Amino acid sequence: MKKYTDQGKKDTRSGYGAGMTVLGRTNPKVVALCADLVGSLKIQEFINENPERFFQVGIAEANMMGIAAGLTIGGYIPFTGTFANFSTGRVYDQIRQSIAYSHKNVKICASHAGITLGEDGATHQILEDIGLMKMLPGMTVINPCDFNQTKAATIAIAEHEGPVYLRFGRPAVPNFTPADQNFEIGKALLLNEGTDVTIVATGHLVWQSLIAAENLENQGISAEVINIHTIKPLDEEAIINSVKKTGAIVTAEEHNYFGGLGESVARTLTTRYPVPQEFIATQDTFGESGTPAQLMEKYGLNDKAIERAVFKVTKRKSVY
Repeated sequence: MKKYTDQGKKDTRSGYGAGMTVLGRTNPKVVALCADLVGSLKIQEFINENPERFFQVGIAEANMMGIAAGLTIGGYIPFTGTFANFSTGRVYDQIRQSIAYSHKNVKICASHAGITLGEDGATHQILEDIGLMKMLPGMTVINPCDFNQTKAATIAIAEHEGPVYLRFGRPAVPNFTPADQNFEIGKALLLNEGTDVTIVATGHLVWQSLIAAENLENQGISAEVINIHTIKPLDEEAIINSVKKTGAIVTAEEHNYFGGLGESVARTLTTRYPVPQEFIATQDTFGESGTPAQLMEKYGLNDKAIERAVFKVTKRKSVY
């Protein structure tokens, strides 16, 4: 099994800020908008270097989406920034009508996603955003796994023509992907080859899946681990090729199991190559206040939960 090294824990939102700094220096069409959360989005360096390309809209997220849509008409590439709950649920009508329907080149960048937002509680821990965004026609949905990948994704989406939803988080998590990586939208990454089960993960659950795979290897189970950083468009070929070898799959995400990565994978398998599947996700519930680690444990979003799902799904292979 390939070993991955934690290069030092960093928050993925800082990866977004680092990517914006690069874009500020290399792409004069990129502009940033923020809904009174500059510190949380880590874009102060971009602002310092490009004050004329920054728009502080205040706590007016719906207006921010409309302004961003308008800026694209002038040839700009607007990056909007606020918490994931406010980037999607609060402004869904504006995104649908002014951005998605019109296929505007807006990059909707959402911090503090998922249950690892932690102590702010259920009102801020959106667990439905991937589902909301992936159902919009023409919307690309990206959920990177660490600081380096978030930075690379931020830079890459500036070159993509069309609306993008980029999701990232608040807590410091292991940073283990290459600093110089080439981020290819829609292309899954095979992190570990295996023969007994496929683990398909996104976001914070990628590192947890690698831990689980290492533990499973010590128990005689060979797990293939795939990083699905782009949920839409989904790399269906990578998934199908893997399950043809392993015959079973576990999907892992920090999102409600309704509407998330797991459902997209299930649709792919149902129509092309059915195999047993287990879902690591929140089970149709809101979150609550607590530390990220406490919440990931309680809601079954960690390496131990992935291991249990693997044991369950591999037993189903013989009767499927």
